[in-house]
Parts: sequence; C-alpha cells; structure tokens
Amino acid sequence: MASNLKKLSCLPFFFLIFFFFVTISSAELCNPNDKKVLLKIKKAFNNPYILTSWDPQTDCCHWYCVKCNRTTHRIISLTIFADDRLTGQIPPEVGDLPFLQTLMLHKLPNLTGPIQPTIAKLRNLVFLDLSWNGLSGEIPDSLSTLKNLFILTLSFNKLTGEIPSSLSELPNLGGLRLDRNQLTGQIPESFGYFSGEQAPDLILSHNQLSGKIPSSLSRLNSTSIDLSRNKLEGDASMFFGANKMIQILDLSRNLLEFNLSEVVFPQSLTSLDLNHNKVYGGLPPVMTELKLQYLNVSYNRLCGPIPVGGDMQSFDLYSYFHNKCLCGAPLGDCK
Repeated sequence: MASNLKKLSCLPFFFLIFFFFVTISSAELCNPNDKKVLLKIKKAFNNPYILTSWDPQTDCCHWYCVKCNRTTHRIISLTIFADDRLTGQIPPEVGDLPFLQTLMLHKLPNLTGPIQPTIAKLRNLVFLDLSWNGLSGEIPDSLSTLKNLFILTLSFNKLTGEIPSSLSELPNLGGLRLDRNQLTGQIPESFGYFSGEQAPDLILSHNQLSGKIPSSLSRLNSTSIDLSRNKLEGDASMFFGANKMIQILDLSRNLLEFNLSEVVFPQSLTSLDLNHNKVYGGLPPVMTELKLQYLNVSYNRLCGPIPVGGDMQSFDLYSYFHNKCLCGAPLGDCK
C-alpha cells in the first residue's frame, strides 16, 4: 500500500516534466520574418508540390528545401530543384532573407524571366546556383556586390547580352559557370585581373562569344578553363606556360589560330581539347612528358610526326585525324 502511494506521488512531477518537453519541442524556432518571406516565395511559385511542407502552422526550420542556422535559427540555405511543376519568375522576396548563404534554384524548366536584381541584397551569399532553368535577359551587373560569393553558376538558361566585366571584382570567386546560354560580345578584359588570390575556374562554353581573347588573360591562372563552342578568334597561346596551374583546357570549336609548336606546356595539364580550330605547327616532343588523360587536336592544320612515348599513342586516331599532314601512330606512317 505504501509503495502504491509513493508511485502516485511521483505522477504530478512526471507530468510536469512531460509538459515541459512537449512545450520545448513545439516551440517555433524559425524567425517570423523569414517565415513570412518564405510563404511569399511559395505563393509566387504558385504553391508547387515540392513546397507542400511549407505549412504556416509548422516550424519553417523543418520545411523541405530550407536550412536554418543551429544557433540563430535564421534561414541560411534555400535549395529548390528538379520540379517541372514549379512555375513563375524568381520573386523579389528572395532578397529578404538576409542571412542566406546558399541559394539554389536548379532544374526548374518553368522558372522564367530575368535574374532577380534583389539577389544583390544577399551579402552573406557564398553559393549561387540558378542553372538548368528557363531564365532570360542579361546577367545583372549588381551580382558583383556579392563579395562573399565563391561559386556562381548560371549555366543552361537563355541568358543574353554581354558578360559583365564587374564579375572580376568578386574577391572570393572560385568558380564561374556561364555556359549553355546565348551570351554575346567579347570575353571581358577584366577577367585577366580577378581580385582574388586564386583565379576562378572559368566555364564559358556553348555561347556566341566572339572576337579575340584579351591578352590580359595571360595573367589568368585557373585550374580549369572551357571556352569551347563559341566564335572566338586569334591567339589562345596565353593559356599555356611553365608556371601555369591549368589542368583542364578546352578551346574546341572556335576560330583560334596559333602555333602549337611554340607553346610551353605546363606539367599540370591533364586534359587538352583543341579540335575544330585553325591551330598550326606540330606536336612538340615534350608532350610525351605530360600525364594526359584526354587529348583531341583533330580538325586543325597540324603537321609532322606524332611524338612517340608517354600517353600519346594511348589516344585513338579520332584524337588526331583531319589535320594538314599529321602522321605516325595511331595515324598512318610518316612518308
């Protein structure tokens, strides 16, 4: 009897503890201003299925596509991707999430219209990915104000106009992808003067860029450069050099014309694609010392024997054919 009374006397305390934990677990952590902004974004996107969890009666720190800071509980990441049922344009409210570090709107084919200028208000942004959408218009010059930006990806859209020269003012930029758009004009001369300690990887392929590559890009020391499938002319030898860090260089399908015999190949080079240009000269023997994993110099004006050794004979004839008078394995014998 005494033991039963003792158990009963513990019940109020147990219920008190239970009530305390229920109250804590049900407390709203998400900042109310952030929550209002997210709900406006959902409405602007026509309440797509992917945002079903964005219920105003629940804590927005637990919503799908959203991440909160564990200490401040402010929204730091918004990543919406792979949903063809999301429609509309990027709403101006995206600029009202002041602590946002990551903004990814990716593979949303029915996301149209321009890049929202208010994105420039997101001064804490580190990662901006607006790729594989239906965005159009010009790249806003105001993106150069995002001084913390490390990755800028705008590829696979319908963007037009020239590349803003001000993008070189991004001091922390490690990667710039503007490929698969309809960009025109020349590569900005300022891209030889990126303000950061390390030049970003530069992917500008599959556009309509034209003219000569600025000589200032000889200062560019990126690990990956892809300018393929444009209308670029003239000399591109500035990307080579003994002190360069370049690993992947793709200049294919342009109108480039320079003497490959005279360039100095960096030892870091692992992939080189020059196909469909007007490159002349020959393949220097020093290429046998490179650790090449990919090589394509087809459809140029090269002459002379293919150097024997290294990885040069590991590539098939399609890497070398359709040149002026290139010869030797894997092509036919030199006469």
